[in-house]
Amino acid sequence: MSDAIADAKRALRADLRERRNLMSAAARDTAESGITAQLDALLDRFGVRSMSCFLSTTTEPGTRQFVTEAVRRGIRVLLPITRADGLLDWSVATPDLDITEGMYGLPEPVGEVLGPIAVNDVDLLVIPAAAVGQDGTRLGWGRGFFDKTIGSMERCPPVYAVIYDTELLDSVPRDVHDQPVSGVVTPTRTIDLAPARR
Repeated sequence: MSDAIADAKRALRADLRERRNLMSAAARDTAESGITAQLDALLDRFGVRSMSCFLSTTTEPGTRQFVTEAVRRGIRVLLPITRADGLLDWSVATPDLDITEGMYGLPEPVGEVLGPIAVNDVDLLVIPAAAVGQDGTRLGWGRGFFDKTIGSMERCPPVYAVIYDTELLDSVPRDVHDQPVSGVVTPTRTIDLAPARR
């Protein structure tokens, strides 16, 4: 990655992190309800039976309510578990989900650990992002877990990034390893994007 791209990504992430930290609890609750409704509609649209999702941190658009409701609906939801080698293991969400703090302080499930290839059979990937550009370029938080996962899949299903409405930008800095997304889910809408091609 060139220094210019790395610097641009760092600066944008810092700005986005600060904005998220300034959100009120009420705004976060409203956003989580909106995200849940948008993701529920996405499940119906794609006829999803099995998917991956992530457990949101306190500043991310909330996904935990959605995960609980999806499990209640009988959807198989795989949740990521970070690994030291940069790959992701997975665990199936359960109705009595137990959460612990994983690497980097991220919330992760406690349960049977499935290897990285467990995600190969899902109908939909729902992933975190700091921001997404109009061309589908996703800006993550810099650790590369989801870029590696998406890049290693033989048959990648639709990939949607969960962000706040203000985080869909005209463009974001992009490097060769960055994997595009199919669309974004925000608290107020779901937008399909034409992923950038290399």
